[in-house]
Amino acid sequence: MRAALIDYGSGNLASAAKALARAATNTGHEIVTTADPEVVRDAERIILPGVGAFADCMKGLVAVPGMIEILRERVLKDGAPFLGICVGMQLLATVGREFGDHAGLGWIAGEVVKITPSDPTLKIPHMGWNELTLLQPHPLLTGIASGAHAYFVHSYQLKPTLPDDLLATTDYGGALTAMVGNENIAGTQFHPEKSQATGLRLLENFLGWKP
Repeated sequence: MRAALIDYGSGNLASAAKALARAATNTGHEIVTTADPEVVRDAERIILPGVGAFADCMKGLVAVPGMIEILRERVLKDGAPFLGICVGMQLLATVGREFGDHAGLGWIAGEVVKITPSDPTLKIPHMGWNELTLLQPHPLLTGIASGAHAYFVHSYQLKPTLPDDLLATTDYGGALTAMVGNENIAGTQFHPEKSQATGLRLLENFLGWKP
């Protein structure tokens, strides 16, 4: 069983791979960091990290020959379990509005918009530990309760069009999207690889997920 962590020039690959490998001790998965679409084609499940601006990350993903096509084949057609992390989650949206409007993958209907806290003293980016508020049950959240802490670093958030796609929020001068999901697709705004016990549990759940 292989889980592919996609390398497209944007993402905290070393720490994500390390956290996934630790989670895999209980599932037996091989964690492979790859920029090869054929490796992704053969993987049982797929993780897309991301750090930086929406447009730059999307441009980097498009620049890997054949990667978008393989992702669509495996995730949308074959139903392979998929996890997006941080900007890797934001790329699931229809459009990102950071430095102009830029098309996303369109797998989760919605837009990525700048965080606007109700309290003007709150600094952007939203950075550090914050509590999760779980809105609905999901296999990836098994063993994780509302109030669990996770680690965030972001200035933009994905606002899903459909309420059912919003799985968890966090509060920072108002509710911010913390996790989205639809069928075999899930994404976290927080960094599981930096979120200690909460993140490790989510990654273990992902590796065992059978949507």
